[in-house]
Formats: sequence, structure tokens, C-alpha cells
Amino acid sequence: MADPVTTFAWTVNTLERHVADGIVFSVHYNVSANDGTYQSSAYGSIGLDAPAEGDDVIPYADLTEEVCIGWTKEKLGGDEKVAEIQAALQTQIDEQRTPTRASGKPF
Repeated sequence: MADPVTTFAWTVNTLERHVADGIVFSVHYNVSANDGTYQSSAYGSIGLDAPAEGDDVIPYADLTEEVCIGWTKEKLGGDEKVAEIQAALQTQIDEQRTPTRASGKPF
């Protein structure tokens, strides 16, 4: 029987911004993995560079989670780093499914 398919979800916990101009300078994010039985997650935060002069700036009120997750993934290192993070979460799920370590006492 094949292993269940793991789904990954990226979410934004909160944003840090400058009040004066609404420019976001930090994204706090969560990545969760779930195969229907087991789950794993990771939390992180990433600093963003200020937009360069002439860049289009999305007003703070118009930001979407999708846009902020895109910024986060890009700043982390793109698809390669995203794959590494998701692989680490998959390893945790695999360990839950078929443990290779245990703790306890025999008495």
C-alpha cells in the first residue's frame, strides 16, 4: 500500500510594518504538513528588504496572504529552499509513521 500523500500549507501568522508608510519589513510564517493521520509544522520569520525607489508598492490594506507568502518563499531562497523545508517536515511525518527511535524504561 502506498504512503498517504502529504499536503503542505504556508500561512502568515503576522506582519511587522512601519506605521508611517505601511511598508512590511518582517513576515512571521508557519508551514504545516499533514498526511491525513500525522502532522508536522515549522515556524519562522524572515526580514524583507525595503522596496527600491521606483518599485511598485502594494498598499498595506491591499496585501494578501498569497503575496506575503510569495515574498517569504523568495526571500528564503526560492523553490530549492521551499523543497528543503517541506522535505524536513516530510521526514518528521515519516518518523511518526514508522518510528526509528523510542524512549522510556523497561520497568
